[in-house]
Amino acid sequence: MNTPKFLQIHTLTSYPGTLLNRDDAGFAKRLPFGGTSRTRISSQCLKYHWRNFDGENALKNIIDSEKTFRSRETFKIKIANHLIEEERLPKSLVYAATGSIQVLLLNQTKHLDSYDKLKKSSFEDFFKQNNPDFLNTEQVTIFGWPEIKELRKVIRNEIKNLQNDFGQINEVENTDDLLNKAFIEFKEYFKKTGKKSDIKENLEGLKLASGLDAAMFGRMVTSDVLARGDAAIHVAHAFTTHEEESESDYFTAVDELRRDLPEESGELGSGHINSTELSSGLFYTYVVVDIPLLVSNLQGVSREDWQEADKSLAAEVTNRFIKLIATVSPGAKLGSTAPYSYAQCLLVESGTAQPRTLANAFQQAVSKNGDGVLSNSYQAVASHLAEMDQMYGNSNERKLSAMGPKKIFLDKTDISEITPVPEVAKWTSEQVKGN
Repeated sequence: MNTPKFLQIHTLTSYPGTLLNRDDAGFAKRLPFGGTSRTRISSQCLKYHWRNFDGENALKNIIDSEKTFRSRETFKIKIANHLIEEERLPKSLVYAATGSIQVLLLNQTKHLDSYDKLKKSSFEDFFKQNNPDFLNTEQVTIFGWPEIKELRKVIRNEIKNLQNDFGQINEVENTDDLLNKAFIEFKEYFKKTGKKSDIKENLEGLKLASGLDAAMFGRMVTSDVLARGDAAIHVAHAFTTHEEESESDYFTAVDELRRDLPEESGELGSGHINSTELSSGLFYTYVVVDIPLLVSNLQGVSREDWQEADKSLAAEVTNRFIKLIATVSPGAKLGSTAPYSYAQCLLVESGTAQPRTLANAFQQAVSKNGDGVLSNSYQAVASHLAEMDQMYGNSNERKLSAMGPKKIFLDKTDISEITPVPEVAKWTSEQVKGN
């Protein structure tokens, strides 16, 4: 068999009485499919919980991985504040240099206009309040820890190079003129010395520059300096294999002091009355791992050279990721619903063919009658897989973990045995290594 290029991960997970993912009105997210409405969990919600999970098999605990920061305040908190508070560099110069490099990196030309108006604005109050919010970006930016350290170094070096031109700095007096002058000097300095291309080369040369998170799930940028990162892991919205099931949960909160002293309060103790939606369902989840791109993103090599790169980090990532997909729930309303479930079925496929979802097995919502939702879902997906193989053939290797009426898969497909989840995860990492 050729070296696999794709991993396809399919799960079926049941959640009773939960509200896993809400819309803007507080109701469960929904998806129309096959003429019926299904309860849905967004891919963004799933990815958030997988990448932020802090426990067994957590991605953040992988040795040699680098953290990714997603925030509007990265330039302020992780760069400017550090240089001012930890390295004791002059505040005005730090703000000016950080502001100018922010414009350089993000191609925010409209920010240039706002900076050019500094002479007309009062920065005296700005510095007195120590409120450098002008460094916040309009949208969440994604930076890796190596990139942040590199940007700190660039700013630190340029401040030291130009510091003599400013003499002793008073952070309150003449702040407007100082910040204007500093920003203009930094902006011109970067232009004249070609620092933009230097910064680009340095950032491109960093291993795992944008962090593990961005290497897995991608980074969208408009900058010609920052590297755009295509997502190596593709996550579909999860949805119920059957028609949605939900109800409105009416609840009250008891005011215990009023409850215990009804003669004084004149009330029976109800302090709050409200309702919320709860849903139950068996969710199908589909994830694809582009192995060459994952190795490329993690090792900082071109996609074409992924075979020669070190695959050990990518193998460890997939090993943990398989376990996270099977065991980590999208958490919401933890205190009132305890929404913790493990997958009842995990199917992993490894191969070179273009991936294809098995979601169409549930295009017709499975019946809740007969042998029940789980068995009916097994029948639907196993039959669909067998028909796909009959129509297109099968070049994938497969591993299946399942509970319940798992014999359905053994009878209908080419899968010959049931494998425990830890062994499936280990097998997956070996596929990434090419073993």
